[in-house]
Amino acid sequence: MPPPSRELGRKAAIIGVGETDYYLDYRAERAKAPGYEPPTTEGLVQTAFERALAESGLSRGDIDGLSLSFTYGGPDPDTMAQMLGINPHFRINNGNIMAGPLPVVCAAIAEGKCDTVAMIYAVASRAIGRQYGGNTYVGGQGAPSSYYYYHPWGWSSQAAHWALMFRYYQETYGATEADLGAVALQLRQNAMLNPNAVMQAPLSLQQYLESRYIVRPLHLFDLCVVNDGAVCLIVRRADMARDLPHTPVLVAGWAETKVKHNKMHAMVRERLAPIMQEAGRQALAMAGMGLSDIQHFEGYDASSFHLINQLEGFGFVEPGAGLAFCQAGQMAIGGTLPVNTSGGNLSGSYMHGWSQIVEVVRQLRHEAGPRQIANVQASMSALVQTDQAHPLIFVRGA
Repeated sequence: MPPPSRELGRKAAIIGVGETDYYLDYRAERAKAPGYEPPTTEGLVQTAFERALAESGLSRGDIDGLSLSFTYGGPDPDTMAQMLGINPHFRINNGNIMAGPLPVVCAAIAEGKCDTVAMIYAVASRAIGRQYGGNTYVGGQGAPSSYYYYHPWGWSSQAAHWALMFRYYQETYGATEADLGAVALQLRQNAMLNPNAVMQAPLSLQQYLESRYIVRPLHLFDLCVVNDGAVCLIVRRADMARDLPHTPVLVAGWAETKVKHNKMHAMVRERLAPIMQEAGRQALAMAGMGLSDIQHFEGYDASSFHLINQLEGFGFVEPGAGLAFCQAGQMAIGGTLPVNTSGGNLSGSYMHGWSQIVEVVRQLRHEAGPRQIANVQASMSALVQTDQAHPLIFVRGA
């Protein structure tokens, strides 16, 4: 990731977004009607790209850059370019990566390496029968090395990280499982306003508390959904982003920080707050903004508690106050800081942070329909994993 720099801020804008049919594809996979064929990475990519391109108002000949990110493998850039009918001279294969390459693309645009880039992400977890956690996960593709060491004690997935972190939080601040349930309920309410959200059925606190434990004290609804899908972002030089069908969304700031000492201490006792504070400070400084300027937050909610970690870690609320903030309705669309307004990873879709950038774009264009935040001008998205933090700052263009 390029270092945060004021010179790189607002030089690139997102002008088109495309997503696949998360809701319909998930239902079809669950039903497995006679003749059902699971989606392929190539098919998902084609759908997302065509939708983003059509929305952007551009033609294939305008695309001179291609950035690919696949969680479980996919075609190389040359093959993908041929499949999509484009001929970009700037091509990047990001490999197994989450929503992190946007700053790389923005810097490439600012440096004159390309003008218009199609950024594509796809994952087909359900189609390939991917399991998360348990004996099938340890040793599998994508399993961090820490899982091998801690597996005899049940530490075989990300869920174990969040569970231990919340257990320590409970002891520190007196939080209950019912308190945490408010996060899952709020994101489900948001998802019910999103026709493409995977989970749209109403969710009550009783249903939440009666759902099975995945890793105690976390319940089923505390953890992200697993679904197939693809996302495409069309990113263009900011001075070429005017007079197009939609209001451009400028990428104003970014940063990256990583844990540099004992990971367990950083996760459980510090709850990653120091790296979030520093990353947030750098990203906001690059954007020339303060935290109070942020009107909308899209956090990487791999678990309900990790979303609270981010609200507290970036400084939106004081340590220990995040759950009360949610219970008071402040994360709702009409609250003081609307959060994960399309349903997040818990109820919307699990695209490793990419669909949350799409939601930022729709909010800043003022095109989010019934979940629109009134007069929103600036948003932050954040990809915070167990050892690193990547905030992005976006502003509404002219």
